Amino acid sequence: MKLSGASYDELYGNFRWEVPARFNIAHAICDRHAAATPDAPALIHEAADGSVNVWTFARIRESADRLAHALAALGVGRGAIVAIHLSQCPENLITHVAVHKLGAVAMPLFALFGPDAVRFRLEDSGAAVFVTADDNMERVAAGPIAIPTRHHIISIDGPGPLGVKGFWELAASASSSSVATDTSPDDPAYLMYTSGTTGNPKGVLHAQRVLLGHLPGVMVPHNLFPQAGDRFWTPADWAWAGGIFDVLLPSLYFGVPVVAQRLAKFEPDAAFALMARHGVRNIFMPPTALRMLQAVPNPRAHYDYNLRSLASGGEPMGADIINWGHETFGLTLSEFYGQTEVNLVVGNCPPVFPAKPGSMGRPIPGHIVEIVDRDGNVLPAGETGIVAVRRPDPVMFLEYWKQPEATADKFRGEWCLLGDIAAKDQEGYFWFQGRDNDIIKSAGYRIGPGEVEECLQKHPAVALAGVIGTPDPLRGEAVTAFIVTRPEYAAGPELANEIQAFVKERLAAHEYPRRVHFIAEMPMTVTGKIRRVDLRQMADKL
Repeated sequence: MKLSGASYDELYGNFRWEVPARFNIAHAICDRHAAATPDAPALIHEAADGSVNVWTFARIRESADRLAHALAALGVGRGAIVAIHLSQCPENLITHVAVHKLGAVAMPLFALFGPDAVRFRLEDSGAAVFVTADDNMERVAAGPIAIPTRHHIISIDGPGPLGVKGFWELAASASSSSVATDTSPDDPAYLMYTSGTTGNPKGVLHAQRVLLGHLPGVMVPHNLFPQAGDRFWTPADWAWAGGIFDVLLPSLYFGVPVVAQRLAKFEPDAAFALMARHGVRNIFMPPTALRMLQAVPNPRAHYDYNLRSLASGGEPMGADIINWGHETFGLTLSEFYGQTEVNLVVGNCPPVFPAKPGSMGRPIPGHIVEIVDRDGNVLPAGETGIVAVRRPDPVMFLEYWKQPEATADKFRGEWCLLGDIAAKDQEGYFWFQGRDNDIIKSAGYRIGPGEVEECLQKHPAVALAGVIGTPDPLRGEAVTAFIVTRPEYAAGPELANEIQAFVKERLAAHEYPRRVHFIAEMPMTVTGKIRRVDLRQMADKL
């Protein structure tokens, strides 16, 4: 796919999708490069001890072929689901490539997920294999519900008790002969869970074409990516769409090396040092991380970095971040917009058209994006409505996993409703106004209150729990819980800390309620639903 044009109108008007009749992600991001440029770097991995290991495309291909043979021996074939519960590391990428070589479906899981979050996704998906690391597995298995025993468990740290198989032991014992499965662009490739507003998280099923659909959304905000010398890094977990679809897969598709480092905690000085140490040229970073970088005084005096592009998404960037980006990197930071179901459909491209601080940008070439009403009627410029993308579109999801009614409700005729409220000005720039649902956007993550509420209800002190997002200067929104306690428990700071730790251990570090408020009575509708609008009003008065 090519971008050409000196203006936005030319860039958008000249673009044409190139979706072949047959397409496979493993071939696109690995095998074709391994054949043409086998010694080219694919992954630059910095381990916890500071050692650096460069993985070439040829090395990734051989390891992925071996793992694919091993997975096939465990019964993994076309359409089977493989859960990948790993941080940024070579084994993570190798597993993705191996899964696609078999025509199977990869299900990325946040490395910091707790037992409840992992258990639900494993059981709901019916995953055949669970690939993880010992520290992740210990955290999950130590929870109230252990890893379901029917899954084949593979650890990158080697074999263990209860039938846990070693990742590299399996690969070493398998054939290195080439593995390739013929797939169409519409064959399933990824199952990614995103939280809904109520109840359990929904599985978003994507096709092989999702990679192709993301390409213009990476090329445009990253100043016409790729360019000679580009090298990509993100602190985002590769289980998040921002990590895998916005960085890892598109970079490898274009043969651009990716820097990988496990970050137990984001440290601003360490981030600047990594940029300089590895010659990073392109970065995707959520606004929360950017705000943390702002705390480093005069980074130019201490770190020799040289970025070519820096893009951000997940929550609006303010003018202060834009101005800081100019001063710190000599760049206009690019904001883009999307969601797990339909990602990277609006954005900016500073070399081609000016960014407007506070705006999400303009429709990315290849995507037809409008503001519509609840019935799917396109609204004129200046009116507020729901962001919608017209189908068919290569980046658009196939369905919600085992939820046909939710899938149907996502569409109004030819329009897929993204749920966010915005307006489009006369020049075609989109301006985010709010959301049409209760999704919490915190530090770039989309968090459904339903899953957090369900976890809170498992604590013995909690009689009722309601969760909303409240404004936060660092994260955009903070997960905020309103709790009615059982009579035998005394509300107070000690109980709040206990409840926070309870959720953090069982779901994920980004999902626990950073603010806990105890109330005497939960506002409810006549049908028994929590009145979140009332909770927001209560929060405004606190």
